[in-house]
Amino acid sequence: MRNHIFCKGYTWGFFSTPGEMQTPQAEASMRRMAENGLDWICIPVNAWQETFASTTVFSLYGRTQTDADIVRAVEMARALGLKICLKPMVNCLDGAWRGCINFPGETANGYWERWFRSYTDFLLYYARMAEKLGCEMFCTGCEMGGMDRQADFCRAMIAEVRAVYSGIIMHNINHGEELRFSWLDAVDIIGISGYYAVTDAEHRGIDTMRKNWADAVKLLTRCHEKYGRPLMFAEIGVRSERGCTMQPWVGRSSPDAQADEQEQADFYESAMEVTWNLDWFCGYFWWDWKVTLPPESEAHRNLDYTVYGKRAEQILRKWYTEH
Repeated sequence: MRNHIFCKGYTWGFFSTPGEMQTPQAEASMRRMAENGLDWICIPVNAWQETFASTTVFSLYGRTQTDADIVRAVEMARALGLKICLKPMVNCLDGAWRGCINFPGETANGYWERWFRSYTDFLLYYARMAEKLGCEMFCTGCEMGGMDRQADFCRAMIAEVRAVYSGIIMHNINHGEELRFSWLDAVDIIGISGYYAVTDAEHRGIDTMRKNWADAVKLLTRCHEKYGRPLMFAEIGVRSERGCTMQPWVGRSSPDAQADEQEQADFYESAMEVTWNLDWFCGYFWWDWKVTLPPESEAHRNLDYTVYGKRAEQILRKWYTEH
């Protein structure tokens, strides 16, 4: 029997432009998403830094959601009966993935001190907002392995967030790093980006996915046992493109990409089959649902992670409404 929360969730609004969350189209998008049986929503806020080796994290006019956007998104979610996770996410203007943020060399500690001061100040702004708006969960980081290796800085950061925010603190590490960091007992829930490779060129289909998900669960179990914390998939998903379950983390189509809604749907089905009933598992924030939706008749043309109008949406709705 679970003694903690379980999130039937989805991530909504990543890289939305300022003002976009305040439109009638945004309201229609969130309503359609919620109709799949959701009880949670994850709302990202895009932070920026110049390069992977910069020490200043900042909001960027024209590319960071405004406070009014977040307030409106929270209001819409409340009206739909959804609980809310607010998730600031750092991105690099040089195109580097946030997992590459790092300061190698003998002077790295001084750089990390400056970076953590800037990042923590950024987090605290949104942690206070999450507290004021009554957001039930707050995410303190996403897929930043360089940051996550700085245990003392991370523990201090979590302590500062707890001083201003009284809800659930979740921290999102990347798959493959489940046992790497010593400080994760400081948070309430460990979030995993569950982009596990569950097929290969020779072994395909949902039965292969089930087998490989079972292996991933063994690793997740070890993570839970090491830190004594419940886990969730803070991000998880796959594109509706043939072969994407070999590398679910790849976010762009290949030039010869072929649509495959069934492979995406099988990924959803097999992932939920093996994790749904685990006592220490807290649910999913699937990646990701767009703020502005095309006509449903055109949804199949999008080979991105969204399940809107695709077979995987039917799988999501089945699990979220019948379990």
